[in-house]
Amino acid sequence: MAQDVTDLYREFGEDRLPAGQRKTERFPVLSKSGTPSWTREDWEFEVWGAVENELTYDYEEFRDLPSVTQIQDFHCVTGWSKFDCEFTGVTFPEIVERAGVDDDVEEVMFHALDGYTTNLPLEDCNREEVMFVYGFGDDDLPADHGGPLRVVTPHKYAYKGAKWVTGVEFLTERERGYWEKRGYSNTANPWNEERYS
Repeated sequence: MAQDVTDLYREFGEDRLPAGQRKTERFPVLSKSGTPSWTREDWEFEVWGAVENELTYDYEEFRDLPSVTQIQDFHCVTGWSKFDCEFTGVTFPEIVERAGVDDDVEEVMFHALDGYTTNLPLEDCNREEVMFVYGFGDDDLPADHGGPLRVVTPHKYAYKGAKWVTGVEFLTERERGYWEKRGYSNTANPWNEERYS
């Protein structure tokens, strides 16, 4: 049974569709450099940094972790929003609990197969709606949308949700990711139209 979390917007604004966004039924594909190749045999997900337990999961091990299915909205910084996306995966708090994150962690850095990185404060990540997603609808997440694994951040613009994610690093100091270093907003709140810094 999927959990509907589309009312999350009430924390941030009065309207489900953030200002400056247009609703679309399509799911456009955007990336910095095209879809990287991977194999189930070689793919790994790692957790490291300021944690008690560094973690490594292969493809099957990650898929065996406790999972949830949520109905979420998806907001792209380029101005489109897709409502009612059905995502299946592992919640961020599940990974936090398994890793034992240190008390002085401030920032989280997501790492991806294509070299992409993106950052968020721990407090913005450690919520049930932030997920490591491998399922979309009734199928696996398509490669062009980030399969085998992507992050979804329904309370942020989607560049905060790395595609083709291979790991998460817990940091005690602030750092910026790929687009954040290139002028995109570090906070990325769609309801405040925080697109660029």
